[in-house]
Amino acid sequence: MRYLLETNGLTKQYGRHKAVNAVNIHIRQGDIYGLIGRNGAGKTTFLRMISGLAVPTDGEFSLFGKKGKETRRYLSRVGALIERPGIYPNMSAAENLKIKCLAMGIRKKGEIEELLDIVGLSGTGRKKAKHFSMGMKQRLGIALALVGDPDLVILDEPINGLDPQGIAEVRETIAQLNRERNITFIISSHILEELSKIATRYGIIHDGVLLQELTREELLSRCSERIELKTDNTQKACTVLDGIGITDYKVVDADTIHIFEHLNDSGEITMALARNQVKTMGITVKNEALEDYYLNLTGGALDV
Repeated sequence: MRYLLETNGLTKQYGRHKAVNAVNIHIRQGDIYGLIGRNGAGKTTFLRMISGLAVPTDGEFSLFGKKGKETRRYLSRVGALIERPGIYPNMSAAENLKIKCLAMGIRKKGEIEELLDIVGLSGTGRKKAKHFSMGMKQRLGIALALVGDPDLVILDEPINGLDPQGIAEVRETIAQLNRERNITFIISSHILEELSKIATRYGIIHDGVLLQELTREELLSRCSERIELKTDNTQKACTVLDGIGITDYKVVDADTIHIFEHLNDSGEITMALARNQVKTMGITVKNEALEDYYLNLTGGALDV
């Protein structure tokens, strides 16, 4: 499958420390890709490399199917908001956008007004950016990243420090752009619970290493309420489950089955297995929250 962005062993090393260590990420056109990791996990360093702001120590990445030096020609199709928005505080939103358009050689009529409307800042007039709320500043940062009509937009911690209303505003702006313009997004965050409301695919990074890539459906299935059955014969256990009318289950590994229905019938399940000479090694009901899943995967507390 051809990816809009794909990395192969992408690495960035500072002295003896590998901030990003052999990361392989795969992003399709139309994804809202959530890059999850605590502060210092390597998210920003990774985003700086794929946006052309830092040179990898090792590995490579392809952008729109092009590799190596060829990717430079396609960076104009990438918009980025890395760390804090580069906003001139004594200028209005429109003036900030005008400077960015001039720097990029964009002279499209109505471009500035259209971008302000997209991010919900069309009514700010001459109000200086220093008087904006955090949410307004982030939305202006997104507007700046959208100058030039990019196909891929990279947002580094766009909801960090925002109040609930600001988070909702930024989330809706991203969803609308993805839905109406088919813009692909890469969004880094340490707040998995919030990203779960918008992202379609996830990469979980820890200490510079990509631990997992998974879809929204895969993530939610791993965090949903379920019976976790440990048995000495999963193949025969599946036959028993089918025989008692249980079909919503998944074999996870050689001795584990996750069952997503009949959650109050663990006793009956155990008895049915015993009647068919299938040994139950363990059976528990689990309901893992998204943040708990992340903590169990990385083995530590999230930064806040």
